[in-house]
Amino acid sequence: MAEDGKEESMATDDDSDKTAEDGANSLNSMVEEGCTLLRRMEICVAEAEKRSGKNAVNMQETFTVYLIETRPMDALNEGRNPAPDSLWRRYSEFELLRNYLIVTYPYIVVPPLPEKRAEFVWHKLSADNMDPDFVERRRVGLENFLLRVASHPVLSNDKILYHFLTEVLGYSAADSRLKALSATFRVRNPDKRFMEMKHYSDELQSHTSQLLRARARVADRLYGVYKVHGNYGRVFSEWSAIEKEMGDGLQSAGHHMDAYAASIDDILEEEEHYADQLKEYLFYAEALRAVCRKHELTQFELEMASQDLISKKQQREELATGIVRTFSFKGMTNKLFGQEAPEQREARLKLLEELIAEGEDTVKEKTVECEEHVERAWVDMQRFKEQKDKDLREALINYAVMQISMCKKGIQVWGNAKECFLKM
Repeated sequence: MAEDGKEESMATDDDSDKTAEDGANSLNSMVEEGCTLLRRMEICVAEAEKRSGKNAVNMQETFTVYLIETRPMDALNEGRNPAPDSLWRRYSEFELLRNYLIVTYPYIVVPPLPEKRAEFVWHKLSADNMDPDFVERRRVGLENFLLRVASHPVLSNDKILYHFLTEVLGYSAADSRLKALSATFRVRNPDKRFMEMKHYSDELQSHTSQLLRARARVADRLYGVYKVHGNYGRVFSEWSAIEKEMGDGLQSAGHHMDAYAASIDDILEEEEHYADQLKEYLFYAEALRAVCRKHELTQFELEMASQDLISKKQQREELATGIVRTFSFKGMTNKLFGQEAPEQREARLKLLEELIAEGEDTVKEKTVECEEHVERAWVDMQRFKEQKDKDLREALINYAVMQISMCKKGIQVWGNAKECFLKM
């Protein structure tokens, strides 16, 4: 197992660039063919395990590792059931893998990881990231992350992803490029679609967080209501001790109330599963913004290169004609001390011509890069939108069904209590 991803290397920048280029060139073909890793390999995060060890600064720490198991689909389709290949990964290694994917595929909405620490939970649920229930939920979330990446038409064909699943190696992403994606750039001519998508991601995050907060408050109140029913059970049971004819009915009703009060723990823990599905799209909002920021960065670089090219062409014109249209220290020096020698001017003109040629090439490259990013990003955003609509619709319907089921169980409990009272 890799003890610390920071001490080992994921891939060189050249390898990352080549991987990104290969993935970009095959985008359309893979979307059509459905050539994904998940079609070739069964992937699961089978279990979690708590371990202890020393970190990078030689201090003792306790951490959780997750067992990734993979098996070739060919063998399963042929009816064979070979033992899975397995390796252990820390959560931090999943983070490094995702950072690598963000940097290498800036035009893709990279699936988010499950939360590192519990947020938006009802107060009786532990927020400790070592709590077994939380670790289990995070295990499910990490498996979901791998399945989403492995089913993506581009990400699933990345060699580093394959190595992450099959080889015991450490991984690190290109931090400088990741920091560049986190910066904000003010561009003059932003693409309207990306501006709308950035605004949408902010709204998605806002509404999802509000929904999760409301759900946590409802869960708190529901927990209190259910637990208070335990008082019914206690009172009915104590009362039954002094009653002869009504005693059996009161005691039976008390048992129903106790069972009802105890059932809320399992109900709300099941509800957390649906909350985690909503949290995934809370974190997807940041993935959307990362794609928009990459567009801003690319557009900003294009505008800076264009501005620099215009400036150099203006310098060439001023040098060739001897007419200075804008104030400059060089122009003022020429007026005070006279024009430079013809040889010097020719040398400067030649240098400017070279710089202008380089600038034109840079502008062309940045224009192509910007256009390609817009085209590829928009394709992936449409894929994301379809996935989002389907997933959220399913999660909300399942949540409603669970609430209906919970209410029916409550009606049944009180129906049973009513029968007990009728028999008294």
